[in-house]
Amino acid sequence: MTALVHDAAAAPSMHNAQPWRFRYFQGSRTFHVRADLDRVMPHSDPDTRGLHLGCGAALLNLRVAVVDGGWYPAVRLLPDPADPALLATVQLTGAAIGESDLAALYSAIHQRHSSRFPFEETEIPQAVRTALSDAARREGAMLTFPTDWHLQEVLELVQEAEARNITDRGSDQDLEQWTHIDAPSVGTAPDGVPAYAFGPRKRGGKAPMRDFAGTRPVAGRAAADFEGSTQLALLSTSNDRPGDWLRAGQAMERVLLLATVEGLSSSFATQALEWTDLRWPLRDPVSGRGFTQMVLRLGYGPKSPSTPRRPVPEVLDIQP
Repeated sequence: MTALVHDAAAAPSMHNAQPWRFRYFQGSRTFHVRADLDRVMPHSDPDTRGLHLGCGAALLNLRVAVVDGGWYPAVRLLPDPADPALLATVQLTGAAIGESDLAALYSAIHQRHSSRFPFEETEIPQAVRTALSDAARREGAMLTFPTDWHLQEVLELVQEAEARNITDRGSDQDLEQWTHIDAPSVGTAPDGVPAYAFGPRKRGGKAPMRDFAGTRPVAGRAAADFEGSTQLALLSTSNDRPGDWLRAGQAMERVLLLATVEGLSSSFATQALEWTDLRWPLRDPVSGRGFTQMVLRLGYGPKSPSTPRRPVPEVLDIQP
């Protein structure tokens, strides 16, 4: 069970806050996946949508690890209306029959890291894009690749959000809390984004990169030109409630794991999602429907170093 939670906790989360806790009940062979509300970001994520996405990603990793272990994960989302912090239960039941697609993703769990480095200009093949969209659909979400004027609009919305964040004290406080300028190497912090994972400072290019350093200097940090033809994917759901956020988080991680298997690197462009008036225009302009939950940057590029994870004993409680 410790190994399963180790795999689950490799999931991405906003600013690597890792806002999850797990409780395992040995008698019923059931995991409870809970929100760690001490890790809420009051300004950047006031409605905890981002927290739910991260916990949904951890839930998908748990499902993959359970299937790899030979069990079938029976999942219930938000099983207790009186306990909203209980996000899901996962019961290990029977053999993992019919879950080969999930099992095939296991090798990518600890290979997937957000890469904040420049990507190549190589276009992602249509067959891979289709497979990624199918992966999202299997989790109840939609994945689309904006092009032409819609892509340009998305990039402009992210740029507008970045400009706001520079002068917004609340955003700056969240960033300062969850980034570590004084963490030069792996193992020097249990959570957050350490300086060694910031990537180079953006000198040019269209990639929508968040500068985790903000206005703070980072000794020895280089600058680089990023890709000019950036490839983004929008993940959306039909509705916008906590259950939809959890499904979106699972879809996001399923897409990211498959992208890793396909040799792609990835990072996030969440800036516009953190402003209510900028999030809505991100939606599909053709249908006008759906709620954008995540903006992914995908492409062929260098792998990034792993970011820290909280020790399993801090996030796992085992009960009889």
